[in-house]
This record gives sequence, structure tokens and C-alpha cells, in this order.
Amino acid sequence: MRAEYNDLLKKAINDGEFTREEVIFLLKPEDDEKDVLFHTADVIRKEVFGDEVHLRGIIEFSNYCERNCLYCGLRRDNKNLTRYRLMPEEIIDIAVNAERIGYRTIVLQSGEDSFYTTEILCQVVRDIKDRADVAITLSIGERGFEDYRLLKEAGADRYLIKQETSSPELYRKLHPDMRYENRIRCQKDLKTLGYELGTGNMVGLPWQTVEELADDILFFREIDADMIGIGPFISNPHTPLRNFSSGMVEDTLKVLAVTRLINPLANLPATTALGSLDSYGRQKGLTAGANVVMPNVTTMKYRRFYEIYPSKICTGERPEACRHCIEGIIESIGRRVSSGYGESPKSLRGGKERCIMK
Repeated sequence: MRAEYNDLLKKAINDGEFTREEVIFLLKPEDDEKDVLFHTADVIRKEVFGDEVHLRGIIEFSNYCERNCLYCGLRRDNKNLTRYRLMPEEIIDIAVNAERIGYRTIVLQSGEDSFYTTEILCQVVRDIKDRADVAITLSIGERGFEDYRLLKEAGADRYLIKQETSSPELYRKLHPDMRYENRIRCQKDLKTLGYELGTGNMVGLPWQTVEELADDILFFREIDADMIGIGPFISNPHTPLRNFSSGMVEDTLKVLAVTRLINPLANLPATTALGSLDSYGRQKGLTAGANVVMPNVTTMKYRRFYEIYPSKICTGERPEACRHCIEGIIESIGRRVSSGYGESPKSLRGGKERCIMK
């Protein structure tokens, strides 16, 4: 191993600050350094979170989307997708069942669908809170400050709004009808209102550089993200990017591991996209710094229609079977499912000593 690389891993263990050049260097491990990178990320994960893995049950309640992002199968111009919307009562019933089978966090996720007004969503959040003891994460895209405020008052705890890339130029290329500045505004508004903020990126996007991936990781730290979702780009045949190759699992794991080094207190999922490209992808993510898994709890008849990318795993499993399966995966690597809500551990900073790599 190169001495410079080893020194940076030691610096990460000691919670050091990193320059852009150092992050770029960390993202380029040589063959004999990759396993040490993953191990170091796993050591830091264990220091902060122990061996508990937090589950987030995702309810994909609508696949209608008014956006036209180049990479996404839900884009409005995709005519090859059967569209659906769940009614509020269906969403609430699924959430209540998810709590019954052991989930303490529910993620309400959809395309950007204005059919669901803020008033409707506030009532859904209130009703879930009345009937189930769960934390609620919203993943419904860009809305105004007042909408976010009302949803927070209704009981929403967290908000996931992935940046996908921190490069303004690449962002605008991938999102032809969206504004980079508005995406940043949304994330700042959410932090101001006291949400736990989830963001993230895709690895292996067309035109993406390693320097931009380093900027993403530093952006996550700058915006003080509580959760960071990192997954590979997966090419969808019904999008303008259909002729581009998908991202690589190993590259995604490198970004995941370096993100853990630079953002030690963030919740990091081992994403479904990783598991869709590699049958052991989620296990690999969990041993490279991740501490969260996000299984699907949507009713089976709708799952296959929420096709952001093709060949997504677990679309044919009942929520109960999926819950049992993911617990087996977690236990197979010596970890255990948490019984808590999986709150952001930012309060640990300053109150927890970090060990020193020997």
C-alpha cells in the first residue's frame, strides 16, 4: 500500500478534514488498497452505529412524474410504463402493516405528482402517525418552503431529495426542465425547517468524472446531510440514456466507502440498485460503510410498475417475505436489525471519542 494512501485512511479514522485533492486520491485506490479502504469505512461505521442496521420501509405510492429526467423510467415522456396512484387509505393501510411486521421508519416515495396536494399528504402523514409508531420520511421531490413547513407540522420527520450530481453543468444536462439552484434551495429549506435531510448521488452517470464524484462527497458534508443514498446508474431502455453502459458495483462501493470516511455520522443505505446489479450487492455495501437497508413494502401488484431502472430486485415478494429475507441477509454478515427509529446520530459528534488506526 502507498504510504500516502495509508496516511489518509488514518486521517479518516481520526475524523480529519479533507481537501478536494485528497478525496480524489482516496477515490483512486490501487488493487491492494481497495479492501483496506472498505475495511476502514466499516470500522468507522461500527464506531458510530455499532452492529445495528436500520430498516426503512418504502411505499412507492405513485409512479406518475411531471419531470423528464434523462435517466429515469418514471419520466413523463415514457409511454411504455403502466401508471398508477394509490389512494390515501391504501397508503395508510400499507404503512400500518409495515409497522406490524417490524418497520420503525416508513418512506413515502413517488414521482413528482401534483395530484397529491400538500393538504392530502398532510392528512396521510397525520393518519399514519395516529395509527402507527413510525418515523416518516418523504421523498416527493421539489416543493415550496410553505409546503415543507406544513408537512413538518403534520408529523413528517425526514425528507429524501437526492442531488444525483453536485456538478451544475451535469445536473442541467440530465434534468432538462429543472433548475440546479432550486434543488439546492429545497435542501437548504428542509434543513432550516428541522427535517433530517437525505440526499445522494448516482455513480457511473454518462459524462461523470471522478473529480465530480469527489465534489459530491464534499457537497454532502457541506450541506450537513443526515442520510446519503449512493447507488449505481442503471441504464433504462425507455430513456434517452439507453445506449450508455450502467455504472459498476466496485466504483459505487468506492464512493460509498469514501463517503463514510468524509461523512462519518451520516446514515448510508446499501441501496436496492446495488443489489439489482449484484446478487451480493447489499451485503457488499453493508461491509463498505453502509448501515441502512430500504426494503419495499408496497403492495405486490404495483411494485413492478415503479421502474426507475429495469430488473429491480424484490418486485415479486410479499412485504412479510421481504422483511424476513432482509433480516437473514443482515444476520448473515454478523449484524442485527435495529429496533429503533434510526435517527440521525449527529448529536454524537463531540461526545464520542474516535479510535486511532494502528
